[in-house]
Amino acid sequence: MEIALKEGEVLEELFEDKKIIQNTSLYRFTSDSVLLSKFVKGKKGDAVADFCAGSGIVGLHFMCLNPHISTVTLFEMQPALHDMSARTIGYNNFSKAKAVCTRVQDIGREHDGKFSLVLCNPPYERGGFENVSYEKAVCRKEITITLGEILDCAARVLKFGGRIGIINRADRAAELIFGLKTRSLEPKRIQFVCGAGAAKPYLIMVEACKGGREGVDVLPVCQN
Repeated sequence: MEIALKEGEVLEELFEDKKIIQNTSLYRFTSDSVLLSKFVKGKKGDAVADFCAGSGIVGLHFMCLNPHISTVTLFEMQPALHDMSARTIGYNNFSKAKAVCTRVQDIGREHDGKFSLVLCNPPYERGGFENVSYEKAVCRKEITITLGEILDCAARVLKFGGRIGIINRADRAAELIFGLKTRSLEPKRIQFVCGAGAAKPYLIMVEACKGGREGVDVLPVCQN
């Protein structure tokens, strides 16, 4: 299938013969997103929400890895990134996926309790724009949304027993785990990520269950 790419856009590999649209002048996905999509395992019939979806890498790659899930909804606030994810869905004929252009904080109440899984690779740096464009900065830094706001919305849209899979900086592990637990999102699986040959982890991935019992499985450190 042919697709008309816009200025700066390229087609990159998503999964096997599937492609994803990226723009060289906007935020492009990193290995963090792929790590998260592999960390959480989909269950049959899962209704999945991808928060801060960007061009759709986490949700769409997860869907390719877990074809037995029911639906994937990509929530992204930037129109240009949302447009790319919507056209990626059309290009690949992903009938289970749809893209919604909205801030996570503004996700409609009609979605309350509707999802069995939330995935999120959020902006997890603090600070200003520095030398980064606004469009790239909001994907990396907590300018338009905070971790607490993300967790509030996840707790709202998840059904009881639903799960959230989220990645963040390792030095924010205590903040992330505390934030999950205070919203009745009980951490069940934790994995730290380190760079090649590095002893000190720089990322943490957590899977938590809404209303779950205490007890967490700490996995071996993953090398990225």
